[in-house]
Amino acid sequence: MVKLNHKTIMAKTNFGNLLKSLRIKKELSLRDVCKLTEYDPSNWSKIERGKMFPPSNIVILNKWAKVLGLKGKEIQDFTDQAIVAQGMIPKEILSEKDIVEHLPAFFRTLRNKKPNKEEIERMIRLIEKI
Repeated sequence: MVKLNHKTIMAKTNFGNLLKSLRIKKELSLRDVCKLTEYDPSNWSKIERGKMFPPSNIVILNKWAKVLGLKGKEIQDFTDQAIVAQGMIPKEILSEKDIVEHLPAFFRTLRNKKPNKEEIERMIRLIEKI
């Protein structure tokens, strides 16, 4: 379960705004997009307004992305944003042992807490591998 805080709510709202802007750009009404995606209009509206988390099912998210006209990297970015809106880390990131080992240092850095010299060197080596 995702613990709600102002950052989680903001990520959920950001995804909802993205979802709505993509739908409008495609010139689809809420009802039309829901018919095409086979998704409940009430829940779609709640997601757009940041009142409900997006689905975590990648198959559903990919279907939405395609209906909204996204292609290639845009689809991956869309699904990543939905996962982040749920306060989660994408599974393919968690499947990389080297990356997972460095996540605590990365998170500390994001929080303005400096990693130690050893952590910095390990992150540099990891980045150089990519």
